[in-house]
Amino acid sequence: MSEPKGTLYLVPTPIGNLEDMTYRAVRVLQEVHTIAAEDTRHSGLLLKHFDIKKPLVSYHEHNKEAKEAPLMEILLSGHDVAVISDAGMPAISDPGADLVAAAIAAEIPVVPLPGPNAALTALIASGLDTREFTFLGFLPKKSSHRKELLERVATYQGTLLFYEAPHRLQASLQELYKYLGNRPIVVGRELTKKFETFVRTDLERLQKADDFVTIKGEFVLVVGGAVTMETEVTEDKILTTDDYVSAVTMLIEDGMAKKEAIREVAKRLGVARRDVYNAVEAAQDV
Repeated sequence: MSEPKGTLYLVPTPIGNLEDMTYRAVRVLQEVHTIAAEDTRHSGLLLKHFDIKKPLVSYHEHNKEAKEAPLMEILLSGHDVAVISDAGMPAISDPGADLVAAAIAAEIPVVPLPGPNAALTALIASGLDTREFTFLGFLPKKSSHRKELLERVATYQGTLLFYEAPHRLQASLQELYKYLGNRPIVVGRELTKKFETFVRTDLERLQKADDFVTIKGEFVLVVGGAVTMETEVTEDKILTTDDYVSAVTMLIEDGMAKKEAIREVAKRLGVARRDVYNAVEAAQDV
């Protein structure tokens, strides 16, 4: 008979407020054989606070390949391992996903614990749509990759969630506006901490971020999804010039040039471009 295998636990840690540590998380960390931590110094302070005395193994983005084999050996020998990140959920913009995949491939039980997550914490307090959303984490470092990503998600109708660091915040907000157009945005800063703040505005107004936000700490950006124009015209609905103006305005706010927006509205609604143009010009003269 084969030896019983250990269990890989994924244990969320507080994103700022230590009171968010759950009883179960403390118990699991007290019981496992080894704890794999993104930063052993940072996590050491957390474990000391809860009087948890277990071997700590460094496991982060730059050493995960080298550390995977020793951790798997511990699990295969029948001992339990817990993975924690500096803050929040392991494997969400933090190490852990690769070890989970290796454990599953080796038929090692994987047990996730619920707990703190900065993106969802910001989302539920944003006032934006929570029914459909896309988590994108930190934007890529290369400008070409950022451009590619933002152009791809520009048509997503669900809310978009990003993480950002202080030194990149202003540049990222400008790129979001450039590629997504003007949209509502909620900036969550220092969530669950003493100076937790939410700034609710739009991307255009936020182009000078320091007018609204103290650029220190950690940020979650919650951005409204793309607003699409209804393209089906039913027989019982009679379009008015106000409908033309509203549709053009919507596309312009999404970043489309006025001339192109007029052409697109005429095409979608099956009306003459001249009619749409006249409606827009008349509205601007009012």
